[in-house]
Amino acid sequence: MSVRVRRVHEPAEPDDGVRVLVDRLWPRGLSKEAARVDEWPKALTPSTELRRWYHAGEGPYEEFARRFEAELAAPEAAGELDRVRALTREGPVTLLTAVKAPEHSHAAVLARLLA
Repeated sequence: MSVRVRRVHEPAEPDDGVRVLVDRLWPRGLSKEAARVDEWPKALTPSTELRRWYHAGEGPYEEFARRFEAELAAPEAAGELDRVRALTREGPVTLLTAVKAPEHSHAAVLARLLA
C-alpha cells in the first residue's frame, strides 16, 4: 500500500499511480490537463468552517487533525475514504493538494488514515 502527498502544482510523475485531488476548490492557475487528476472526492475535504478556523490560526494542528477525523466519520466522507482506501490496495495513490505545507494539512491526515 503506497500513499503519498504532493503539491498539485508539481509535475506528475510516472510512479504517482492514481492522482487524487483532496482540496474542495480547484487550484488557481492550474489547467485540468496539467493537473492530471484522476479522482476528486470533495467529501474528503475539511468543512469550510474547519478550514477557516485552522487557517485563522485559532488552534494547533493536532486539534485540526482531530476535528477533521471527526468530520470524516460522516457517512458520505466515510464512503469516499473507503473507496480511496480500495484504490490503495490496487496500486500507488498520490494525494494532491495546493497547500504550501502539505505535512501540516488535511492531506497528511488522510494519508495517515489510508496507510
